[in-house]
Formats: sequence, C-alpha cells, structure tokens
Amino acid sequence: MRHRKHGHLNDDDLALWRKVTERTEKLDLKSLFVAEIDAPQPPPTVLRKSKSVVLGKPTGKTRKSTHDLAPSLPDQMRHVPVQMDQKAFGKLKRGKLKPEGRLDLHGMTLDRAHPALSRFILSSHKAGKRLVLVITGKGKQRDEGGPIPVRHGVLRHQVPQWLGMAPLKSVVLQVSQAHISHGGGGAYYVYLRRQR
Repeated sequence: MRHRKHGHLNDDDLALWRKVTERTEKLDLKSLFVAEIDAPQPPPTVLRKSKSVVLGKPTGKTRKSTHDLAPSLPDQMRHVPVQMDQKAFGKLKRGKLKPEGRLDLHGMTLDRAHPALSRFILSSHKAGKRLVLVITGKGKQRDEGGPIPVRHGVLRHQVPQWLGMAPLKSVVLQVSQAHISHGGGGAYYVYLRRQR
C-alpha cells in the first residue's frame, strides 16, 4: 500500500473531484446571511454565587425533573382520598364485597358508552344499590409510533372522569380499580351514596 503525501491527489481523485465541481453551484454567502437578522444574540448575563462542590456529596438542593408526565391510572386512583368507610373499603380492595350490579362497556365507542354509564349508575342508585361494577376492558395497544404517544384503553381512562362529573358525581361516593377477581385493571368498583 502506497502512502500519499498530505494534500496531493492522484489522477482518480482529481477526476472524481472535477465531476463533483461540475454539478455544484457557488453559494453567495452574502445572500444567505443577513447580519441584522441572523446574528446570534448574546446570552443574558446571570450572576451566580460561586460554591465549592465536593463530588459525590449532596448539595442540599434536589434537581427538579423537567418532564411533566401524567401519573399512571393506578397511581391516580391510589391518591384519591377514601370517602367511604375504611373497613368496607379494605374489603372492597380485597375483592370481598360482591357487586350488586354490573355494566360491561367493553367494545363500546365513547358516544355509546357515556349514556349507557349514566343510565346504569343513576338507575342503580335509584334502586338502592351501593356497589356496582363497571367493566371497561384494559384496551388494545394502538400506538403506531407517531410523535404523540397514544394512551391505550380510552374507556378505561374516560370512565373515572365521567363518574367525577355531574350528574353522576352527586350519587358516586368512591371509584376504585376492581380486584383481579372482578376484572382488575379493566374494571372499576363504583360505590354509590345512600339514597336520601
């Protein structure tokens, strides 16, 4: 293998370079850059106190995450305060209470599911039922990998919101994810208020 001197091209390289230069146009740099518009702005000056930092030791301040991600649905449900009797709620979470009614929304569209849920909850409350089960299904993974992530289980996310809005809010005391024996993450226990 022959070594070339730095900066010298052989005949093949020169021929290739001529082909490239025949197909290119010279750029007018003055037309590409307007000094008044395109000049970079100087960064704002920020005065900071200098601190000596020892590596590996905490500085006392925790770095706040720059991501604002919505908590998962089970996390949201866990942070809802318990409105019903604590002992009954414990039985509910363990699947020991038997629902008195059941509505299966699985496979319905949003425009069909919302009125069906409203009718079911209001008629169950009118009948004096306290605990009903609403099945939404866990949802299918439909994220096609686009720039905006798509939540799977549209009904699963929408039902708690509907239950928290009027007119259902006035009759619903507690909403909780169902025990695995009653559908787990694809179903909700809805504990209704007593009739007045």
